Amino acid sequence: MTQPVERRPNLILASASPRRRSLLEGLGLEFRVIPPDFDEEGVSGQAPDDLVAALARGKALAVAKNNPGALVIGADTVVVLGGEILGKPKDAADAASMLKRLSGNTHTVKTGVCIARGRDALQLSAVESTEVTFGMLSEELIQRYVATGEPLDKAGAYGIQEIGATLVSHVNGCYFNVVGLPLFRLARMLESVGVHVP
Repeated sequence: MTQPVERRPNLILASASPRRRSLLEGLGLEFRVIPPDFDEEGVSGQAPDDLVAALARGKALAVAKNNPGALVIGADTVVVLGGEILGKPKDAADAASMLKRLSGNTHTVKTGVCIARGRDALQLSAVESTEVTFGMLSEELIQRYVATGEPLDKAGAYGIQEIGATLVSHVNGCYFNVVGLPLFRLARMLESVGVHVP
């Protein structure tokens, strides 16, 4: 008796982020993860909304070209303070510097999302914005947080879903957007192309 052939899921997350993977798993969707081979450094010099949209699109298309029948989700998140984009810190000192700037201030987290399919050149893009306000952070608190290592791989040098939650006084908008994937917006985009969230 032959074994049934397992049908591979037709949904792909083009991201190496464990946070995005966890959020998408929470929706109960079957998907694969394929980190994109995409040069993010080649996309720059744009307004924040245009930048995250271009990065999300580039990631999605990079994976979609080798998986033409799949729906591919690409995403990119940046932190914007006073019009300036704060990316991932270069090192601990850079992380501390970012956190000092965020202390007591409100910044905006922007996530670009793109759903692409190579077979019919489908592309859907959106940008979600969430305002995040930090409490006043002492030098000691900043140094303790940086010492955890948590800020070093995150845009704006903090993770709201982990220890960094203790730095945030309030959030105006989609919380999941700050984690890295705006689930309400993404679910509506998926529904529009026939993928129904359980």
